[in-house]
Amino acid sequence: MIFEFLKTKIQGTTQEVEDTPMMDTPVTKQDEAYSPQIKKDFSSISVGDTIEAPVTVVLPSAVYVDLSPRGTGIIHGREFLIAKDVLRKIHPGDSIVAKIISLESIVGNYIDLSLKEARTARIWAEAEDAMKQGTTFEVTVLQANRGGCVAEWNGLRVFIPASHLREDHYPKVGHADKDAIQLELKKLIGEKLSTVITSVNIAESKIIMSERKGKEQGPLGESTGPVTSLPIGTIVEGTITGIVDFGVFVKVNPSVEGLVHISEINWGLVDNPNNFCKMGDVVSVKVVGNDNGKYSFSMKALQKNPWDAAKDKYKPGQEVSGVVFKFSPHGAFAAIEVGISGLVHISNFTDEKDMHSKLSIGKSHLFTISNFEPKEQKLTLILRQ
Repeated sequence: MIFEFLKTKIQGTTQEVEDTPMMDTPVTKQDEAYSPQIKKDFSSISVGDTIEAPVTVVLPSAVYVDLSPRGTGIIHGREFLIAKDVLRKIHPGDSIVAKIISLESIVGNYIDLSLKEARTARIWAEAEDAMKQGTTFEVTVLQANRGGCVAEWNGLRVFIPASHLREDHYPKVGHADKDAIQLELKKLIGEKLSTVITSVNIAESKIIMSERKGKEQGPLGESTGPVTSLPIGTIVEGTITGIVDFGVFVKVNPSVEGLVHISEINWGLVDNPNNFCKMGDVVSVKVVGNDNGKYSFSMKALQKNPWDAAKDKYKPGQEVSGVVFKFSPHGAFAAIEVGISGLVHISNFTDEKDMHSKLSIGKSHLFTISNFEPKEQKLTLILRQ
């Protein structure tokens, strides 16, 4: 009966609280007048603890929780407004889980509690456990950007990088147009993906998921069947199924597709993979990496290494001709033959402006070899003045 009496006494404040924007609205003095007696033993609790305790009083703008012998907890103000739809359904005697956000409430000798923070803490803990156990989840793509897809898991936004999408979902647009990549990724909006959590960063509120690592399992984590495994060093033949700015995708059998990174296409300079291969080409590749079924292939590993022959052709102090193909803050890069290139360090010039005035992209210049380590594939050049 006491609760009906309390509700009647503060009935006039109910609508005011409901209409108040989300801010730290204190419990009214009227509410305080009918607060239950509290105990002040706070020695065994601290801010951040998650507790489970019975509700003692439910008011239109606050809920009191029995934390005996530690004291009495209160959910009020912003925390009450955030959780009011849930709190309206609870009754005295119900047990709730909440998080301690302050040991000294601004409305009296109460312990401030939060339902939202407790739920969030449980979700993050669940995410970390799921990542450790490799649990598979089915999520729906909500948005897409140039980097990947955004989905929702347990009320939190999660990100699935494009590189972690299954092979048949990866945007193989055939060129480096990021807008075209985004358009392809947008086609996945509304699609359900089987994923696993690969990264949890609570400090930055970020969860990263991978569809590639989850593709071998169903929505409950059960295996969907065996997948062919290729040992490192295996040489296989496959078909080019996609060409992107950072390399080419090669499918070697119905269940295995991998990436030949741009640096593994050829020993020479590769600016555009399209200049070295085209869609549908059949090529031989060497398996150089396997990250939980995410294969890395190499085409240049099957080609003759130009550095092997170079060790007998060049030596420090030798004058050579080289074509400049790239500038960087450290200097310029020049190729003295296909697959053999070195750095012309910025220290050889007064500054970057001086370097650009003396060297030109695509032009041949005379250099002197100052350092040559063929085993390490290192070459340092000095511009002849």
